[in-house]
Amino acid sequence: MNFDTRYLYIILGLIVIMNLFSGSFDILGVLLTLPGVLVAITFHEYAHALAAYKLGDDTPKVQGRLNLNPLTHLDPIAVVLLVFTHIGWGKPVEINPNNFDRKISARAGEAIVAAAGPIMNILLAFVIAIIFYALQVFATGFAIGTQTGMSIMTMLQYAVIVNVGLGVFNLIPLPPLDGSKVLMGFLPYNAKRWFEEHEKVFYIIFLVIWITPIASLIISPAIDAITSGIDSLVSGLFSLFM
Repeated sequence: MNFDTRYLYIILGLIVIMNLFSGSFDILGVLLTLPGVLVAITFHEYAHALAAYKLGDDTPKVQGRLNLNPLTHLDPIAVVLLVFTHIGWGKPVEINPNNFDRKISARAGEAIVAAAGPIMNILLAFVIAIIFYALQVFATGFAIGTQTGMSIMTMLQYAVIVNVGLGVFNLIPLPPLDGSKVLMGFLPYNAKRWFEEHEKVFYIIFLVIWITPIASLIISPAIDAITSGIDSLVSGLFSLFM
């Protein structure tokens, strides 16, 4: 049973409007966050496409999704929502599990493809953190001594947070998030059928979690823990050069 995503857009659009009129709108913050958003979504969806292709499904390649062109992967409305709510998505990558290599089951393949997106975001957060500390250690004058440098450093910090946030959020095991597909890859057949038959109910639960403080209570600790872990590991590595 498919959920009408128009309801999702309407509800989250209201959240954006409330942000605009609450006095919390920060144009500089939006501009510094946007590059991280574009990179996070692009690599997230590319990872889905690449995983499916490596498993033997050429559907993403045929549909032109096997590339890093942001215009290929972005849903404009979702980008706006991610900037304002720090939660969003890309244009879904279509796959055909029947094309997967016979060495792997369709269910396992779907789970791998679903997990590829969040995993890519966490790895990308590591890479961006490395770039941040590399600039801080080896280009200190530029990084903290110029307005351009400080803006870039702030942009990189936001990019780490956005990538971790997108990765963690998508691992929540509720439709339409990647976590639900990962979960169904491990459920017994009857449980999977029950999950699919009640998909609309889970969409409603997802919306309730999203538009209430429950979402922050669930994912903020995980985002903080992972972000802090990445920062500690990378800063510890670069402390050897300081």
